[in-house]
Amino acid sequence: MNYQIFEPNDDLTALVKCYWTLEGPKEEMPEKQIIVPDGCMEMIFHYGDFYRQYTGNGNSIIQPKCFVIGQLTRPLEIEPTGATGIFSVRFHPNGFLPFATIPIKEMENTAVSLEKLFGQDGQEIEQTILRAASTSERIELIEAFLLSRLTNTGIIDRIIKSTVETILTANGQLSVDELSKQTNINRRQLERKFSSAIGLSPKQLSKTIRLQATLKMLLNKQFTSLTALAYENDYYDQAHFIKDFKDLTGFTPKEFYGDKLKMSSLFYGTD
Repeated sequence: MNYQIFEPNDDLTALVKCYWTLEGPKEEMPEKQIIVPDGCMEMIFHYGDFYRQYTGNGNSIIQPKCFVIGQLTRPLEIEPTGATGIFSVRFHPNGFLPFATIPIKEMENTAVSLEKLFGQDGQEIEQTILRAASTSERIELIEAFLLSRLTNTGIIDRIIKSTVETILTANGQLSVDELSKQTNINRRQLERKFSSAIGLSPKQLSKTIRLQATLKMLLNKQFTSLTALAYENDYYDQAHFIKDFKDLTGFTPKEFYGDKLKMSSLFYGTD
């Protein structure tokens, strides 16, 4: 199994966090993988075999070959149907907005095909990237595509940008009232702006970022006990920690620690 991360072109660093690839035969991949919300939308290209996505109650769908996955508010369970070959664009929390053709809020927890988002242009970029011979070629193609569609960078609201940076710097530990005070904008207005630009409320993004910081500490074994980990990340108490953790991973901290943690960190967020 081979996982690699690549930096975006300077013209896209404000919007794109990174590119990543994952390759491997079916037998090297975990049977089922838990994708944990990380506050970032992704544009995924499966140049390997299809992936199955579980939708609850034992039901599943086959994901499109290429799609944008909206903001996750719950864990996503997926499974390879064969050999894995994935190329992905991971956007910053507010980074997909300039490229959105439908309301971001409507994309929540959903894999939206590139054709639905971009019409014929979506079909064309899909085919050229699936046919590309190397990662460097895929990066070149997707950057040309994104830059050609980047007509209005002013669409990113200055207040949203600075609030997202504040949330990230504080590891999601500030309340919405504190964020509202720091940005000098009332809570309701801030929530409206977040919903349209990011697809999450400030509270949801903070909850997600705080969990990602916690997962990073779990992964790096930077804790003495799960109780200490909860207080270190400013959860009110152990019950609050367990509830948030279960909402976003589907497991309690104790259940999640181990292989599930390693696989989810590979896919999302803790790089």
